Amino acid sequence: MKAPPESTKHSLTVRLNDHARNRWPELERVDLRFRANFAYLDGRYPDGTMIKLCRLRYGGSAHLWGFAIYRASHDDYEDSYLPTGTHVGTAEEALDCACGLYLNDHTAWTTDTPTN
Repeated sequence: MKAPPESTKHSLTVRLNDHARNRWPELERVDLRFRANFAYLDGRYPDGTMIKLCRLRYGGSAHLWGFAIYRASHDDYEDSYLPTGTHVGTAEEALDCACGLYLNDHTAWTTDTPTN
């Protein structure tokens, strides 16, 4: 699969930062790096500290992405399931799954309203 077009890269960056502002206020922003058909997501705290979160795989759609969680213990990315039970979902679902793990908020995997 080829790399996503520039318009998709831009819209993904905007969408994920909008989502993070509403759902993950402890993060200042989400930084994205693109290599080939992958987008790497890092969370940035207000003090500048960065945390690696996940990798998205572009499959030709701006709305559905493959998901791999960052494994700090191995310093790599492992293809993973989203809470929906699939390897593919929206970028926002992937961000919520990774942030739920790394920001310790189990409500990211439920349909309940977050309490933070």
